Amino acid sequence: MKKKKSTFSKITMVFVWLMIIITVAGVVFGAVSALGF
Repeated sequence: MKKKKSTFSKITMVFVWLMIIITVAGVVFGAVSALGF
């Protein structure tokens, strides 16, 4: 059973992934900055 994804569903998924990536990048950047590299 293959259900076609709606445009809204695709946009939501992209936004969720962007948020996760930005959050992870922010945490990593914050840790690197705190260590003074």
